[in-house]
Amino acid sequence: MTAAEYAEQHNLHRVGARPSLVSYLKQAWARRDFAYELARSRIQASNQQNRLGMLWVVLRPTLNALMYGAIFGILQGGNKPADFPVYVVIGVFLFEFFSDSMTQGAKSITGNASLVQSLAFPRITLPFSAVMQQFLTLIPMLGVMFVYCLILGTTPKWSWFMLVPLLIVLTLFNTGVALICARITVHVRDFTQFLPLITRMLFYTSGVLFGVDKILKASPVLVHLFDFHPIYQALQIARGSIMDNAHYPAFYWIVLSVWAVVVFVGGVIYFWTAEERYGRTN
Repeated sequence: MTAAEYAEQHNLHRVGARPSLVSYLKQAWARRDFAYELARSRIQASNQQNRLGMLWVVLRPTLNALMYGAIFGILQGGNKPADFPVYVVIGVFLFEFFSDSMTQGAKSITGNASLVQSLAFPRITLPFSAVMQQFLTLIPMLGVMFVYCLILGTTPKWSWFMLVPLLIVLTLFNTGVALICARITVHVRDFTQFLPLITRMLFYTSGVLFGVDKILKASPVLVHLFDFHPIYQALQIARGSIMDNAHYPAFYWIVLSVWAVVVFVGGVIYFWTAEERYGRTN
């Protein structure tokens, strides 16, 4: 009897072997507390050395909104969307949730090399934890965002609660993107050098600072393409739910949900298939 036959007969498995997808996800779910504590501790650690501490969580997007709003408000002139300050605040705050999830998710494996190489656990918990960290960071940001909207004259309404299902869908989408980027970074370390460029490109092409229907009105084809742009759709749904005179097509929910499910499922499978390669030095 060979060693392989003996191992199979006694239900022995190779160390580090990739489990089935169902078993893998069950193991990841069993370690959800680890993912949460890792996310929470990193939020605290990232702000401990700053004099203003957690205030930077809301100061950074606030300063970005002020800077971009002032610059692009002048550049767009009469083509600015209605309630432009609120428009920019919502766009900048929610886009940072996406961009930080993608960036931190991409580094979640390579940035935790010692943890990956020394402990046995489903590596998928690290990208999950990275997105969870950004979600926990987003919560106080949302409170400040609503305060800004009230100060800028937005009337509170029941549709504000639509942000709850929106954030669920957007978090699902962000997790899928983080998983895909995490595996790409393991194979191509230079990918992290392209991430700032990719983030900036998405920032300027997702309608964060401009109304697509006004800026691209000369090209109806390009305007219709944004009906299938997931980040743009998420921002428009948020604006339509919060702002007084903003609207969005109802089918945006369907398209965005399809994007989220496809990217999440694809990201999970794509990440899982390379589970045995994470932590290797070659």
